[in-house]
Amino acid sequence: MPKAKTRIWDPAEHLITDEDMAAYLEAALQEGDSALIAAALGDIARAKGMSQIARDAGLGRESLYKALSADGNPEFATIMKVISALGLQLHASPAQVGG
Repeated sequence: MPKAKTRIWDPAEHLITDEDMAAYLEAALQEGDSALIAAALGDIARAKGMSQIARDAGLGRESLYKALSADGNPEFATIMKVISALGLQLHASPAQVGG
């Protein structure tokens, strides 16, 4: 029996539509983990094309990769520039209390 070939799952390969990308970011935002949010933005940027997003955000490609990496700690202004360059928006709603 031949060995199965595996590869690392890449969320960017599954973010096809703007709706997919918005839902993915929304799920990350609901978790409330800043590292997860940055990682989600990185996945979306890779799906759309990191170089173009970096240009649209006014950032260097390497700086964008670093900011959205697992070890990155981007400033809020950077996050907002990236969200805008991705064609997304942040929205606020009251938190759900209780269950």
